[in-house]
Amino acid sequence: MTTYVKDIDTGEQTGLDQIRFFQSGGLNYQGIGRKLGFDLTEVEEGRVVFAATPTEDAYNPLGSVHGGYIATLLDSALGCAVHTTLKPRRGYTTLELKINYLHAISASTGRIEAEGRVVQTGRRAAFAEGKVTDAKGRVYATATTTCLVFDK
Repeated sequence: MTTYVKDIDTGEQTGLDQIRFFQSGGLNYQGIGRKLGFDLTEVEEGRVVFAATPTEDAYNPLGSVHGGYIATLLDSALGCAVHTTLKPRRGYTTLELKINYLHAISASTGRIEAEGRVVQTGRRAAFAEGKVTDAKGRVYATATTTCLVFDK
């Protein structure tokens, strides 16, 4: 049986508690991150890092990693970073995601990381920024997001 954060939310855990539980393997999560091979490698309040090693399965017809793969990786990092700042009984959803693609990514790029950092979380909105880098620190994409924050 697949479990989601909403299934373990008793209303007492902070967003940081929930994301750390997710990172620890406490959820039998079968969602998009697992399907695309994303690993949640670092979690702290207001910051998360997802890592992935794209293969040719993620290519677009031009022979490079599809922009949607990178967008999903960044949306995951930025959204989870926002989630770590939420108090119990609060949720969020992405309102806007803006991405700048700086360099093409291919299977030969190897492992990439998407870091998301919160700029500010308010009562109704949260803002975060992030980037995708390779092992040498080369930046392949940058992103910003605006999230709606709400009571659950």
